[in-house]
Amino acid sequence: MSITAERKGELIKEYATKEGDTGSPEVQVAILTERITNLTGHFKTHAKDNHSRRGLLKLVSTRRSLLDYVKAKDQARYAALIARLGIRR
Repeated sequence: MSITAERKGELIKEYATKEGDTGSPEVQVAILTERITNLTGHFKTHAKDNHSRRGLLKLVSTRRSLLDYVKAKDQARYAALIARLGIRR
């Protein structure tokens, strides 16, 4: 259900806005999206796992807040991030 350190490193490299960037909204949203995708697959086999479902809803809410922040700061950056991640909105 969680992502490996290697995969997290790949996401950080791919979505970093500058060298050494690990905390920008783009990186955070990419990591959250990866975790959400993994949990969504988990629910295909474990439909009654309500404890993990609560965690999923919290992740989605956090991602939504970060996306709203990016949208308020820079509309073009938001649109590029949404297209890159393949998130529908």
